[in-house]
Amino acid sequence: MIKRKRTQIRDYHAETRLFASRAIISFSGIIVLIGLLLTNLYNIQINEFQDYKTRSNDNRIKIVPIAPNRGLIFDRSGNPLAENRPVFNLEVTPDKVSDLSLLFTELQTILPITQDNIDDFQKERRRTRRFKSVPLLTQLTQEQVAIFSVNQHKFQGVEIKAYLKRFYPYGKTLTHVLGYVAKINDRDLARLAREEKDANYQATRDIGKLGIERFYEDILHGTAGYQEVEVNSRGRVIRTLKYVPPIPGKDIVLNLDIKLQKFVEKQLDGRRGSAIVLDPKTSAVLAMVSSPSYDPNLFVHGISSKNYSALLNDPDRPLVNRSTLGIYPPASTVKPFIAVAALKEKIVTTETTRDDPGYWRIPNSKTKPFRDWKRWGHGTVNLKQSIEESVDTFFYQIAYDMGIDRLSTWMMKFGFGDYTGIDIREESKANMPTREWKVARFRTPWYQGDTIPVGIGQGYWTATPMQLAKATAVLTNHGKVQAPHLLKGIIENNKEVPYEPEPYPPIEGVKDSYWQLAIDGMILVNNGRKGTARRAFAGTPYVSAGKSGTSQVFGLKEDEEYNADEIAEHLRDHALFTGFAPAKDPKVIISLVLENGGGGSSQGGPIARHVFDYVLLPKTEEAAKK
Repeated sequence: MIKRKRTQIRDYHAETRLFASRAIISFSGIIVLIGLLLTNLYNIQINEFQDYKTRSNDNRIKIVPIAPNRGLIFDRSGNPLAENRPVFNLEVTPDKVSDLSLLFTELQTILPITQDNIDDFQKERRRTRRFKSVPLLTQLTQEQVAIFSVNQHKFQGVEIKAYLKRFYPYGKTLTHVLGYVAKINDRDLARLAREEKDANYQATRDIGKLGIERFYEDILHGTAGYQEVEVNSRGRVIRTLKYVPPIPGKDIVLNLDIKLQKFVEKQLDGRRGSAIVLDPKTSAVLAMVSSPSYDPNLFVHGISSKNYSALLNDPDRPLVNRSTLGIYPPASTVKPFIAVAALKEKIVTTETTRDDPGYWRIPNSKTKPFRDWKRWGHGTVNLKQSIEESVDTFFYQIAYDMGIDRLSTWMMKFGFGDYTGIDIREESKANMPTREWKVARFRTPWYQGDTIPVGIGQGYWTATPMQLAKATAVLTNHGKVQAPHLLKGIIENNKEVPYEPEPYPPIEGVKDSYWQLAIDGMILVNNGRKGTARRAFAGTPYVSAGKSGTSQVFGLKEDEEYNADEIAEHLRDHALFTGFAPAKDPKVIISLVLENGGGGSSQGGPIARHVFDYVLLPKTEEAAKK
């Protein structure tokens, strides 16, 4: 009995000690866990307070970018060429709408919303934040705005917003100069990201696509502003905390004279071609017409597939800027430039004369002869007369004596075969042929016979109208090389800051008498007894200079006669003309091309005459109608 009690007492003490030890361990664990909890709480509340506060603010505070107003574009007289006009869009905030499909169905009962509108909305929605509105219908009329305003209470998450959109008041007249702005696409976004400019376009929906709008995008766009807004858990704005206004884009002034531009456009009369008018002293572009053209306003709000296909498939190719992208054999318009080079290289002298029987053959060869445009020939002529009468055989001989290496090197000095420096990106180098070019292009060597037609601006030689205008300016300035430029100045602080183009290396070492001989030959073209353009310039009260060219589109067989009436229109010769006036102190240069237009003198000369009259003579109502 006693023994059993002792055993019970021992067991009791053992259980008590076990309980005590377990209690101590449990208590210690609790203390440790509480310590860890307090330590973590301290770390969160004190050490990491700023980090969590920032994260909280990021969820609560949003930065909403604000697009700047785009700068305006003016002509040299202050006439607006590109404006910003208010438009009204119907926009939907997806986060505020429970059933978009139902919403679209209901909206279609009061507004003309098409499936294309819905598809564009869904595409834009995928790359837009859920709390931002997305346009569903653009360019609402006043009547449509009124209809929706009456019914707005029925459509939660739908509102009308006003924006400034680009508008081109002169439409197709300036398309190939100004270009246009249009909606930013994925390609634009990728380019902006590469150039690290994407942050400045977060709120911008349009960007310059072509012409001046694209080239001077950085100046015209401006700097985006922003506002800090507080939002709730669903992303809806509660209040504005901070507002930083955007900086509008700068206005720019172009050298263009819109009245002259319209006048030149009227002279082309819708024919395929281009005409460029320069200030000879500065190479400022006073007019640049490419015909036919199209209305750039179609692209600002998004052109329809039907309209775009019509432009794309138009056989007259209105989308092509012929002034800088049109490439044509320059034909006889280059003879004055070649004359300067030949004099400098001592291939000819000012006294050199040659007899022209109407053809020329490579010496000591039995190849077919190269024909002159005048089958019975011009008789004995000197260098000046060869320009006046456009004697092909004279320049065949020059090309033969110079060789392609010297010939191409000299013509490159005039700007052929390279970009002119004009301040738009849509430009072609065309082609000034060389031995290396032919090997790379055709895998065949350069033959002597390839050089001969280059002497009259044919063969492998091609040029753009802008290159021809630049080369003519180089001639009038006796070797001073300047890039044609459209920009006249930038408006800063309500003042026009003049634009100064970068200088180009001049053509040095050429005597003034050589330059003058080529100019005198061009004066005879317009005023001489045998000048090819004398009829177009008969009776002018000023003395002008010019050079016509008739560019072959396809070759004739040896005994084949050219008859424009018997061949397809697209195979007829191109008509070219370049000239300046007055001859002694030039105020204006014009270079033009009429595709498949025929003779350069008969077709291009009258247009040049009308432009010279318009610029140099007192304006009369009758002159403006020409």
